[in-house]
Amino acid sequence: MSNDRKIAEVITRAKEDGVRFVDLKFIDLPGVWQHLTVPVSELNEDLFVDGHGFDGSSIRGFRSIESSDMVLVPDAETAVVDPFIDVPTLSLLCDVRDPVTGLAYDRDPRGVARRAEAFLQRTGAGDTAYFGPEAEFFVFDDVRAEQTVNGGFYRVDSDEGSWNSGREEAPNLGYKPRLKGGYFPVAPVDSHHGLRDEMCLKMEEVGIQVETHHHEVATGGQGEIDMRFDTMLRMADKLMWFKYIVKNVARAYGKSATFMPKPLYGDNGSGMHTHMSLWRGGRPTFAGELYGGLSQNALYYIGGILKHAPALCALTNPTTNSYRRLVPGYEAPNKLAYSSRNRSAAVRIPMYSSSPKARRLEYRTPDPSCNPYLAFAAMLMAGLDGIENQIDPGQPLDKNIYNLPPEELSKVQSAPGSLDEALAALQSDHSFLLKGDVFTEDLLSAWIDLKHTDEIAPSRLRPTPFEFLTYFDC
Repeated sequence: MSNDRKIAEVITRAKEDGVRFVDLKFIDLPGVWQHLTVPVSELNEDLFVDGHGFDGSSIRGFRSIESSDMVLVPDAETAVVDPFIDVPTLSLLCDVRDPVTGLAYDRDPRGVARRAEAFLQRTGAGDTAYFGPEAEFFVFDDVRAEQTVNGGFYRVDSDEGSWNSGREEAPNLGYKPRLKGGYFPVAPVDSHHGLRDEMCLKMEEVGIQVETHHHEVATGGQGEIDMRFDTMLRMADKLMWFKYIVKNVARAYGKSATFMPKPLYGDNGSGMHTHMSLWRGGRPTFAGELYGGLSQNALYYIGGILKHAPALCALTNPTTNSYRRLVPGYEAPNKLAYSSRNRSAAVRIPMYSSSPKARRLEYRTPDPSCNPYLAFAAMLMAGLDGIENQIDPGQPLDKNIYNLPPEELSKVQSAPGSLDEALAALQSDHSFLLKGDVFTEDLLSAWIDLKHTDEIAPSRLRPTPFEFLTYFDC
């Protein structure tokens, strides 16, 4: 369907469905949805061509105040009715343009994903990249945090929390998932089944095909809902809807959902294992006769992922909290190896099916705090660099990496141990991201500066409760 026909269809359907408002959603540099709303009278062909102006200086990582005017241009392919707004409201995801040049804004994350898909087609390695993220999350019943000059604390609570096994609940009925015991008993231990059902139904309303949902490993309300794979840009769009739906359904139940990678001490964190495959002409290019049923290009792709993994972490694990999860022993593989079936390896080759169409790789290091447009694009660019330069991933490691003896473990490269280290790796290794003008030096510099200024430096200045417990009597 041509773009003009799609625009006309969206306008017609909005009238038929009694839409009263149009919500224009876009993503900031760190990865959080922003929006503004206009009356449905503004929904016309000009909106899809000329866009709607906004102040870019008020958006994190965007323009400075002396050049703040920017334009949101809706993508007609993304039109759905928002399931959480009482007044019928059409939601449109937007690209960001410079109003002077009319060109895509180079710091718009959605534009980065578009350019990555276009670059893939120019390489000849494939014409379509499919992505399938598994975004885990926690659902809590109470969340409190504070940081002042003379104090600071956080406290989360969950009716499912194992720490509440002795709480007076008038009555306490037990059935709370044990520490690391949430994968995955039936109700009544899993008390969130109905909550996740509702999340899945809302996802289907906005066009997301759900494959499964279940409780995850951690106590305290950890869950996972898996979406069927899609093309890279559309999957990034869907992941933003996914997070929006999970949070809003939880709120409707009087609860709070978070994609923070490590909200609990001593239990598993939330990862975002990401499945990837390349196709060309409707045929899978990762299927072959080599290790794990892979093709040579798939192995080169793995080589690119592993080589650039330290730099990738700056985009796929982009918070200081990410590195509370990315440590050995919590199903968060920080050792950069690959293997079939082995969940302790950073790159796993799933073996659920022998069909060539199912042949793919799963990168297990990322977490759901990332901006999906930047993270997916960076993973694709690393893999394509591996194919272009025929990067050998080395021998697979078909062992439980967590149990390797120290002398053997020391031979396996590690992911960065902090956001600082990851950003340093990105500074020294990012030329693969600049190919095809997918990323720009300006965007990467803005990303690194934002992370240092808004996250790393402030966290260094603040004492923690653990420091008081450890050092107060020194």
